[in-house]
Amino acid sequence: MFINIHQQFSSGGRDVRFQVTRLRNRLGHAVRIFGVILLTLGLSASSTKPASPHHIEVVAKRFAFEPADITVKMGEPVDLVLTSSDVNHGVRIRELGVDLRVTKGKKAEANFTPRAAGTFVGHCSVFCGSGHGQMTLTIHVVG
Repeated sequence: MFINIHQQFSSGGRDVRFQVTRLRNRLGHAVRIFGVILLTLGLSASSTKPASPHHIEVVAKRFAFEPADITVKMGEPVDLVLTSSDVNHGVRIRELGVDLRVTKGKKAEANFTPRAAGTFVGHCSVFCGSGHGQMTLTIHVVG
């Protein structure tokens, strides 16, 4: 009986074991290709995921910003929220495109993504009294 089954599955003098081995090799190759495709799709999906903004809250009061020094990463989005605890204030950092004005008890928000490393100094942009000129907010952008 083995001879009859063997003869039915042999093709052109090839052995069934050869065909099974060949099928296994093709299947293994297909599985490897499928794995590479899945890995590539997974990496591209994770690399295109937008970074969540770095949320920073700054309080302006006569005559300082708190915090007065902030460090952020280049290329990562920043959500800067300014509040005032006493009178009208503002902050302008031209290089980062930030220009906010705020009244007491209110919030103003700027969203930006730093494209260059460096130290950027902003000043209070609304006159708030005799110490107005000393009100600075420094943002350090690191690569």
